[in-house]
Amino acid sequence: MSLTAEEVLDLFRRTGAFLEGHFLLTSGLHSPKYLQCALVLQYPQHAETLGRALARAAAAEVDFVASPAMGGLIIGHEVARALGVRHIFAERDAQRRMTLRRGFAVRPGERALIVEDVITTGGSTMEVAELLRGLGAEVVAAASIIDRSGGAADLGVPRAALATLTVETWPPEDCPLCRSGAAVMKPGSRAL
Repeated sequence: MSLTAEEVLDLFRRTGAFLEGHFLLTSGLHSPKYLQCALVLQYPQHAETLGRALARAAAAEVDFVASPAMGGLIIGHEVARALGVRHIFAERDAQRRMTLRRGFAVRPGERALIVEDVITTGGSTMEVAELLRGLGAEVVAAASIIDRSGGAADLGVPRAALATLTVETWPPEDCPLCRSGAAVMKPGSRAL
């Protein structure tokens, strides 16, 4: 199954997942738009559809799919299911470093696809890639439902996205929404 970018964005709009306002992104940047993938992925049929489309778009032969927690969990699982491979996830330890827990392990030489919900700077994907490489895995590709970077995020591996957007972002000190006094919202998975 393949989806056009407009079909993906329409699905976000229909489920109330395409938000407008003043948002603090996980990257620390501010933005007037936010795509809350959890609102789309709460519907199993949409998660399955997006997972199958993303698996097709990634077109990578892999031994497993890895995702950063929290945002990549559901879509990573669905992509792994579509590919017929296992899914693992990395989460942050007390020092805020990505780590594998819960008995997850990687064998040297295994090929990995990293899957996220949204990429803005690619920071979380790069952290997971570094972790996996340190364990001897080969990261062959990355994929996300949404690429907010307009295609600019360099992950060092081939990558796929179902929709690519250029959404204006600013460091907090340069944010015109902050200067106007608009309250900032943090809808993502990391606390303020």
